[in-house]
Amino acid sequence: MRPEVRISDQLVEDAAQLLAEAAERGGRLVLTGGSTPKATYERLAQMGADWSGAEVWFSDERCVAPDHEQSNFKMANDALLSKIAPAEVHRMQGELGPEDGAIEYDKELSAVLGPGVVPEFDLILLGLGPDAHCASLFPNNPELGIRDANVAGVEQPGMAPLVPRITLTLPVLNAGRQVVFLVSGEEKAEAVARAFKGTPGPDAPSSLLEPRGEYVLLCDAAAAKHL
Repeated sequence: MRPEVRISDQLVEDAAQLLAEAAERGGRLVLTGGSTPKATYERLAQMGADWSGAEVWFSDERCVAPDHEQSNFKMANDALLSKIAPAEVHRMQGELGPEDGAIEYDKELSAVLGPGVVPEFDLILLGLGPDAHCASLFPNNPELGIRDANVAGVEQPGMAPLVPRITLTLPVLNAGRQVVFLVSGEEKAEAVARAFKGTPGPDAPSSLLEPRGEYVLLCDAAAAKHL
């Protein structure tokens, strides 16, 4: 499935606006890590959106403490969450390790959204790795084949930092009402082509997404050069 491609010369501004609109609708938003999302979060913190009805969740996390420099939560908290007032923030407890951290996040999803269901988030923001991975779903890793769990532990990530991870699974990403990939820079152009133009396969995990809802690739012209 191919996303709608939106090429923007004000990528951070446009991404921040999408998130602000979702927050003000009182949605359940999934945040991700990465440098372009970080810049987006910093801009979003300046926009004055009403987050009082919004819940924040995470696509994935490294198995480190929440104040560790490699933590996705720390990045998002420093850039955005500490500056707004969402209804709830549900962080992944990376410090528990991949297995126990995944179990606990799955319990939290079940407690909030109901047991035995695939959660349908209102907006899922994803980045794209240079190997075409998304969340912490890496090329040819066994987690790509999981269909009976919402959260998985990742013992062996496919790229640095080589620490275990926790990640949402493909069924959850595909259930999002709006799934937005945010990608910038010519160094990601090959990965963009593999993920969104080539033949889907486990060597390019992002190519395996088939969201039921709105599916958007928001990128700059450099990242889109091979599309």
